[in-house]
Amino acid sequence: MGLSAAEREELLALYRDLRVADVRDGMDWVMRHGQGSMIPQIRPLWRTRAVGFAKTVRYLPYRGEVPKMTSEEYTAWSGWYYQEVCPYPWIETIEEGDFCIIDQSGINAGLMGSNNTMDGVIKGARGYVTNGGVRDTDEIIRQKIPFWSAFCSQSMVQGRLQFDAYDIPIAVGGVQVRPGDLVVADGDGVIVVPLEIAHDVAKYAHQELRNDKASRRQKYERLGLELDETVL
Repeated sequence: MGLSAAEREELLALYRDLRVADVRDGMDWVMRHGQGSMIPQIRPLWRTRAVGFAKTVRYLPYRGEVPKMTSEEYTAWSGWYYQEVCPYPWIETIEEGDFCIIDQSGINAGLMGSNNTMDGVIKGARGYVTNGGVRDTDEIIRQKIPFWSAFCSQSMVQGRLQFDAYDIPIAVGGVQVRPGDLVVADGDGVIVVPLEIAHDVAKYAHQELRNDKASRRQKYERLGLELDETVL
């Protein structure tokens, strides 16, 4: 189900202020209790939030052998590996508002790092989620790039991962993610909303958010706390 640029922007605006918890409630209100929420092990590198449309990517464990070679030969082989075995063709296809969801088969390798994450952001990516590892995490945090992962990794991809496909249905964090599904992520984790029910989910998510704000605002006032954007 393709959306026009205006329709994408309208949905992004509809979800912009919703927390993952609100979206979870909205999914429950449309009887999708067991769907959408990624496992708790998929965690943010830093406390942030993001919303966007799923740009799906899949990498598989490498099944070849790493040949015996000198360090100088390894430099050339590494370049070949990135070109032929583990390229990133999907980055050039990212559109404004995409949320990159990467199935890297749970492999402990830093497919994404401080450099190539910026390539996606330049193209319009709102954030990244992976069921594997990410590296250069101190720099990613400094660059304020929203990133959720299963763990942090030290290694590069050579001899560990190979590219498979993009813009296909994948499974990440126990959730089926299809290209174009709506993804919301914050400190509570990641939730995926099927595009065809996104408006219904948002309706009830906003209902619960309004109720929560009103109740918490009363408690703020009783406690003498300064009102902030979470209750206004």
